[in-house]
Amino acid sequence: EPVHFLQIWIQPTARNIEPGYEQKTFPATDKQGRLRVVASPDGRDGSVTIHADAIVHAGVFGAGEQAELSLATDRHAWVHVARGSVRVNGELVTDGDGVALTGEPAVRVEGIDGDPGEVLVFDLG
Repeated sequence: EPVHFLQIWIQPTARNIEPGYEQKTFPATDKQGRLRVVASPDGRDGSVTIHADAIVHAGVFGAGEQAELSLATDRHAWVHVARGSVRVNGELVTDGDGVALTGEPAVRVEGIDGDPGEVLVFDLG
């Protein structure tokens, strides 16, 4: 079975932090039609811990499924579509593409017809 890897770098909150590695599997049902926290500074909701001002969400969206993530006024978002296609705040985004959001109150992800869209949403400081 083919494997799809993403290598993601996020600026840490401090210098000279000892490197670490964490790996976790999240059930598909936890991500279907919703945005599930998979990485955060405090390990919230069973996510992996990162030393960065970022909260990473993962979701899989089929036709008619949608989720919204509110953003604080001082936060930004980056949405990466790993597979398939979705609409992000009304704009069509396809596999391999990303969208930066600044000054938006929320990120809205909507599934469309065709293959389900698999996304990562980065809530960034």
